[in-house]
Amino acid sequence: MISWLALGSALWLGILTSISPCPLASNIAAISLIGRRVGHAQQVLLSGVLYTLGRTIAYVGLAALILAGLLGSGEIARFLQRYLNQILGPVLILVGMVLLGLLGASLSFNLAGQGVQERASKGSIWWAAVVGLLFALSFCPVSAGLFFGALLTLSATHQSRLALPALFGVGTALPVIAFAFLIAFAAQRVGKTFNRLTQVEWWVRTITGMVFILAGIYYCLAHIYGISLMV
Repeated sequence: MISWLALGSALWLGILTSISPCPLASNIAAISLIGRRVGHAQQVLLSGVLYTLGRTIAYVGLAALILAGLLGSGEIARFLQRYLNQILGPVLILVGMVLLGLLGASLSFNLAGQGVQERASKGSIWWAAVVGLLFALSFCPVSAGLFFGALLTLSATHQSRLALPALFGVGTALPVIAFAFLIAFAAQRVGKTFNRLTQVEWWVRTITGMVFILAGIYYCLAHIYGISLMV
């Protein structure tokens, strides 16, 4: 059974992804698309739900494919069972460096270009799910590090192909759900809420990056060098 800590960690990784600069820009674009239906509260909220569903399907599908290869192969599964703790240390350090902007700051991959967004703005609310799926698969250094480095490692540890990736997907779309609710019922508060979100993002990302690096150092010392830090 997956622990509450693992479930909470997957959701937190998704939330951290959602407020990082590159994914946040995608979420802002999604909010602007959803916001064009202001005045139709039910459509705004449904668009937010469909966007979340699209992102969740993308992450669950991608994680399932990768984990099926990792866990389905007997040799790879045995390798992970034996060396996962040793691998986890360097992975956490690398993810922490990405979060602190020390690695890969200029790399990005975008599937949902301006053409897709314009078509979505003119189409039905079901386009929100398509945009969510494409935005989820548009990786930048932070989102790639958190998904491929942190989430997949966590999912492989707990052999979770559905629950943890799904929580990660929901976490990445939480700002859109929140803003969809504000657009539907309190549009005047959207600007203030967004300003506060951008102000706390740097602190949250920096603190989490430092925690990842410290945890990675601990795992390296404990599982690679055999140095016990526990008294």
